[in-house]
Amino acid sequence: MRRLLTVLLGSAALLGGMAHAADKKPVDKPGDVPKAIKTLHDGFLILDTHLDTPEHFSRPGWSMLDRHAVTEDGSQVDLPRMKAGGLDGGFFVIYTGQGDLTAEGYRGARDFALNRATEIREMVAAHPDQFELAYTAEDAARINKAGKVFVFQSIENSWPMGEDLTLMETFYKTGVRMAGPVHFRNNQFADSSTDPKGKIWNGFSPLGLRWIAEANRLGILVDVSHASDDVVDQAVALSKAPIIASHSGAKAVFDHPRNLDDAHIKKIAESGGAVCINSVYLIANAPPSAERKAALDAIPRPPRDDATQADVKAWMAKRVAVDKQYPPVRANFDIFMASMLHTLKIAGPKGVCVGADWDGGGGVEGLEDVADLPKITARLKAEGYNDADIQSIWSGNVLRLVAGAQAYAKSAAGK
Repeated sequence: MRRLLTVLLGSAALLGGMAHAADKKPVDKPGDVPKAIKTLHDGFLILDTHLDTPEHFSRPGWSMLDRHAVTEDGSQVDLPRMKAGGLDGGFFVIYTGQGDLTAEGYRGARDFALNRATEIREMVAAHPDQFELAYTAEDAARINKAGKVFVFQSIENSWPMGEDLTLMETFYKTGVRMAGPVHFRNNQFADSSTDPKGKIWNGFSPLGLRWIAEANRLGILVDVSHASDDVVDQAVALSKAPIIASHSGAKAVFDHPRNLDDAHIKKIAESGGAVCINSVYLIANAPPSAERKAALDAIPRPPRDDATQADVKAWMAKRVAVDKQYPPVRANFDIFMASMLHTLKIAGPKGVCVGADWDGGGGVEGLEDVADLPKITARLKAEGYNDADIQSIWSGNVLRLVAGAQAYAKSAAGK
């Protein structure tokens, strides 16, 4: 059982928050955004840096072309909802949950990650009139102008590379243009911000230092989300091109190890990088009541990754019923925006972007799926940000960083 369990649990908890809020007041929907704002939003090139949607690509009965509902299968991204929310493309994630640092563990992770990269490419190849792989910053605008969704690829957790860094070039050739060294636990490359055992490398390992150099050589944007503060400091100091935090938040809004304090937000921004705002780790998860725990224990375990769409929907129906009767406490859109606005205050509009962690546990009350993205534009306008600033936040900053990583690689290679 891989990340489907996490995605479904996160989405289901969100649904409980939605149900709880519905008892008090209606949750805003995209239709509540003024028409002028929606028109403005649709005129921007909209990009999200962290789409875990490939988790669904191999599920029997699930299609990117169908409109799904978070209340039915837990998914938050598909082509109809992307169009509704004005999402023009983004980074589709090759995620591998952390496992053993052994030869066997590396082989299994490598095969899983290469298969996930293939699934992304196969989804695009199956719908060439709707999607196109993007390899350069310039590709995004070109593909968008052609009326298609641009599909960048990224790696969340480089554990699948094992101790063979030639695999980074293999992933680069599949289309990967952004990579993070580590996830929830320490690995062979770096320390995680959340490993309960604490740090083992005090930042990057010796192999991790070679990892960052190889990323620079190839023109892969270095991503420090999930990494320890030491890793962030070292990445800023050592990377030959500015870095990104593809799905992080402000520690000043919620003090969680995955979030960045003001000093690190400022350091990333002043070095030319950017912090993309996540919709996870915004409030503490309250323990369930005895009644809720009993109700949860009474339903089956979440379905496996290879479960059919029908199986997932059947499980979700049971989970939604529990969440409606015994709703958990959830973060809301205002808290998400507080994280973004605080980061903007520290980093400025040239140092902020959006990476909400869709289909990977993201989503809050009032920002349930990508169809709700115009609400972010509406709030930014209400806060006084101009159109140029908002365009930078939605995609300009990220594409600048992609271009910068590739420009360094070319210059270093003498091209």
